[in-house]
Amino acid sequence: MSIGVTLQLETDVLIIGGGMAAGWAAIAAAQGGARVIIADKGYMGTSGVTAMGGPNHWWIGPDKARREEAIARQSEKAQGLGDPEWMARILDLTWRTLPSLAPHYPFGSDGAGGTYYSGVRGSEYMRAMRLAALEAGVTVLDHHPALELLRDDEGRVAGARGHALRARQDWEIRSHATILATGGNAFRSGLIGSHTNTGDGQLMAAEAGVALSGMEFGPSWSISPAWASTRTLPYTGAVYYDADGRELDIPPSRAAGHAHHRALGHAMLAGPVMADLSHAPEALRPILRHIQPFTPAPFERRGIDLFRDRFPVKLFGEGTIRGTGGLDLADDECRTSAPGLFAIGDAATRELVAGASSGGGAVNSAWALSSGRIAGTAAARESLARKGASAPVHGLGRIAIAPHQADRAIDAAAIHRAVDHEIHGYAHVFTRDEASYAASGERLAAIWGELSAHGRARGAALVSLRETAALVAGARWTIAAARGRKESRGLHQRADHPEATGPTHRQLVSGLDTIRINTQQAEFA
Repeated sequence: MSIGVTLQLETDVLIIGGGMAAGWAAIAAAQGGARVIIADKGYMGTSGVTAMGGPNHWWIGPDKARREEAIARQSEKAQGLGDPEWMARILDLTWRTLPSLAPHYPFGSDGAGGTYYSGVRGSEYMRAMRLAALEAGVTVLDHHPALELLRDDEGRVAGARGHALRARQDWEIRSHATILATGGNAFRSGLIGSHTNTGDGQLMAAEAGVALSGMEFGPSWSISPAWASTRTLPYTGAVYYDADGRELDIPPSRAAGHAHHRALGHAMLAGPVMADLSHAPEALRPILRHIQPFTPAPFERRGIDLFRDRFPVKLFGEGTIRGTGGLDLADDECRTSAPGLFAIGDAATRELVAGASSGGGAVNSAWALSSGRIAGTAAARESLARKGASAPVHGLGRIAIAPHQADRAIDAAAIHRAVDHEIHGYAHVFTRDEASYAASGERLAAIWGELSAHGRARGAALVSLRETAALVAGARWTIAAARGRKESRGLHQRADHPEATGPTHRQLVSGLDTIRINTQQAEFA
């Protein structure tokens, strides 16, 4: 046994993670008659990016023409990598499912005598998800981060092991079906609500042999005050200045995308960049606190008037949370290639609905809800069909658990700085080319080699070291996938290959010590 276990539980469906997708999966699985346990790294209802935001949902009524139009627009944004059938599924599931939260969430008025369902306040939404899950009979284990998956002698994923932070004891939960809902990887950028999003589930799945896709579509950014990450809505009409008060020539964000962020990043290398939001829409000012309650607070604490005073800004990396990449799905019920293991929300690829571009808040929220419902229903059915089945299990975790050489102290802080530099360094991330990717890959491979050979920890220290390993693994997959795609498409932009080329293809990236890339034709449906 690779982790000493003092708490042992059994369940039909184990869900690792406690965000939006996890909540919807848990409710669906419980409604399907399964016993369900959620094991969350944080406190379900407050941890994760949803709780800190004001997520909108891709919300189109059951009008055939309107839905076809919405899918056509999204397919164009996906740049050849989206699946219209999946888009139609999540539109329909979101429309039918979101109102079911009404007993726990106070949906507001749409101003025309109806109910406004599409946009929600993240903190209240996640509190409602927790209440609905508990009411459905789900067992919620807060502050119980998972560390490794279990595999039985039949080759199926059969649960997980982890560590209970408050009780300071290791745990093992055996299950007939396991759902990874651990979110994306923000690479510890400081993005609001993302501290627990370090790619843990993707590392665990990779140890089970699962590939990832869309990892090259990840350089997405939030602009926020330099001292704290907030939401980006107020910056629609921003004008930017240098420290001497000279207006900077920054392309508008909606029109330019990558060029907008590149110009800001290069300006920030030269010195502080100040934002002026005095041109923001007048209608936004009185409602901002209502729709994004966490945005005004950092300004108020410093006595800054958000819409009148200039203030320094910074770009915060959003990694695979706002990007597209995640665990590859093997079927239309969100199974992975590892039997018994499902992936949902930001832990899974969003290429199916977002393609080469960010799913933003609306499409990603609809994906989290829908993939959760799909996987929860399927996992319940699969687990109940296997009731009574039992086989010996073994842990799949290796990195930081079972090094292949003598233990040695690992400087995690230095590793975090190195990952941050390779993923977020303004000097190179906006002008990537073959030489840049190769150099980053070599540096990250050396760090991985050190971790793999000498890293070992126990208890809470192991939780931290596994996070560090997941950050490095995610960075390596991201760099390898981006290096492999020799074109510019959507979020993926290369200085040495500035045009998109055809035919459109997907890239599956896999492996730990050795990274492998498998190219597939983009045929989802």
